[in-house]
Amino acid sequence: MTDTNKKGRIVSGMRPTGRLHLGHYLGVLTNWVKLQEEFECFFFVADWHALTTKFDCTENLKEDTRNVVLDWLAAGINPEKAHIYIQSHVPQTAELHIYLSMITPQNWVERDPTLKDLAKMIRSEGENKPNVSYGLMGYPVLMAADIMTFNVDYVPVGIDQVAHIEIARDIARRFNNIYKTDFFTEAKPKLTEIPLLKGVDGQKMGKSFHNDIKISDTEEETAKKVMKAITDRSRARKDDPGHPDKCEVAFSYWKAFADEEKVKQVQEECIAGKRGCADCKRELGALMNEKLREIRERRKYYEEHPEIVDEIIKKGNAKAREEAEKVLQGVRKAMRMPDCR
Repeated sequence: MTDTNKKGRIVSGMRPTGRLHLGHYLGVLTNWVKLQEEFECFFFVADWHALTTKFDCTENLKEDTRNVVLDWLAAGINPEKAHIYIQSHVPQTAELHIYLSMITPQNWVERDPTLKDLAKMIRSEGENKPNVSYGLMGYPVLMAADIMTFNVDYVPVGIDQVAHIEIARDIARRFNNIYKTDFFTEAKPKLTEIPLLKGVDGQKMGKSFHNDIKISDTEEETAKKVMKAITDRSRARKDDPGHPDKCEVAFSYWKAFADEEKVKQVQEECIAGKRGCADCKRELGALMNEKLREIRERRKYYEEHPEIVDEIIKKGNAKAREEAEKVLQGVRKAMRMPDCR
């Protein structure tokens, strides 16, 4: 099922939330860039998943999807090494979702932590928001279909997300047992360290919190946002001894973007009272812009050449459909579905 020159097959996706921030870059994309060198990778924009909670907010769906792909390419996802596709452009996933929904017990779905979190979020939005939809209830099965459509070997996740793919493993095992086959692989979690990069206000970084630094921000925007980053709250004067361990945002950015020697220098100067917070953040902003410059230049190139992006997506969609159809043929055969194609 996989490229013989690679160690196995991987699938992973993101909802189309629009322009991505540095939390996405450091937490996911840098890992994807490494994985594409070793594995056959399918990376998808999960527009169907977006509809499970934002079905009434689709006015920016196309633009947001485009921006996600642009940020992936900017971050270093190479279409010569990985397949980029749009979830809704691979109808085989929807067909497999239907088949899997027929064999999945309701209590399996209800125990899934992803569904619980999403349902809680929906209910917190007040009386104007409808009850949890049928589509959202099927979210865990659709997620399993995303994984099983390509019969992948691994799914990259953080340690706190392992439970999210257990239902896919359970469903694959149940399918094999019911239809007396070994067709489906039980995908394993590919554990990765996902650094938590906080927003400039110390909260979780996110667009809705207006505390994020985007991959596509200008250098001026980045520098301005970094200057707002929370530092040691107990430090009153510039020459007071600082406490890097209490500098919950700015120092964490140093550790994310600087080498160990520079981080050590910043830490020592802060503790000795030789580094003021404002000067420190100005230097930090300059460093971050330097590290992000190549990424932003690559994004600008793709923005100015939309036809190249269109072709990348077109080829990725075609490859995804081709590989998915191979799997669906095996599924239909195992289930003894009528073959009138």
